[in-house]
Amino acid sequence: QVRLAESGGGLVQAGGSLRLSCEDSGRTVRPYTTGWFRRAPGKEREFVAAINWSGTNTDYTDSVRGRFTISRDNAKNTVYLQMNSLKPEDTAVYYCALSGGLLRLRLPFSYNYWGQGTQVTVSS
Repeated sequence: QVRLAESGGGLVQAGGSLRLSCEDSGRTVRPYTTGWFRRAPGKEREFVAAINWSGTNTDYTDSVRGRFTISRDNAKNTVYLQMNSLKPEDTAVYYCALSGGLLRLRLPFSYNYWGQGTQVTVSS
């Protein structure tokens, strides 16, 4: 059974940093792409970033590009999301997800497995 576990969320002041981690159970069929999504209160789930299996290709939504960095350590079955210069509008529950496909990776339906999410709150 595939299980994803996010960690690293918390409360931080605007301008601060957090690093989220997403660890999978190691039972996933490889290769796969890992994505981060977020859902703010009253809003739809939105794409944040994605990274392919080898780590050679990454993608970011415009609002986080230059502030967030996605990376992975396959030996640890873990993907990271380094978040710098955080803003109050980054406040959301952050989810990681796995996709075995190569297309439409900004869309939630392209992902087969999801974690439970970790709360990130940025105070002004």
